[in-house]
Amino acid sequence: MMDAGKGLRSYRDLRVWQEAIKLVEIIYDLCKSMPQEERYGLCSQMQRAAVSVPANIAEGYERDHRKEYIHHLSISRGSLAELETHLIIAQRLGFLSRENVLKGWQQSRVVGRILRGLIASLKDRSGSSRPFPAPSPEPPDPQSKAAGTKPRRPTGSGRQKE
Repeated sequence: MMDAGKGLRSYRDLRVWQEAIKLVEIIYDLCKSMPQEERYGLCSQMQRAAVSVPANIAEGYERDHRKEYIHHLSISRGSLAELETHLIIAQRLGFLSRENVLKGWQQSRVVGRILRGLIASLKDRSGSSRPFPAPSPEPPDPQSKAAGTKPRRPTGSGRQKE
């Protein structure tokens, strides 16, 4: 088991794991308000992605090597991105209101911020660090024309003509 900090006796003592469990509870509550026909579709995928986050935090914590721990924390980050994508889809398809999506999104951001910090800290100790891009503060508004569109590339050389 890794020494992940003073006073930690279990992965259950990790704040990131505790916040991830709150995220799971939020997602399960959100799924209750989704249409019955989505119970085995999008709702199931949201639940699996959410459950994967604390599960991978716990599994990584119990691994013997720091590299394995970081790997599992990275998988948790990927599951967060997957969950955020499912939330956006659920909103765009009209299964969840923006207000409900924000509940899950905000908790996902809390978990993501703590995960990024933990991974960076562990990488700093092992000598290999890579900065993470800043996450977007909230999901894109589906009413916005820019939601889901790619940024346009500039045409020409980028230089102004004289």
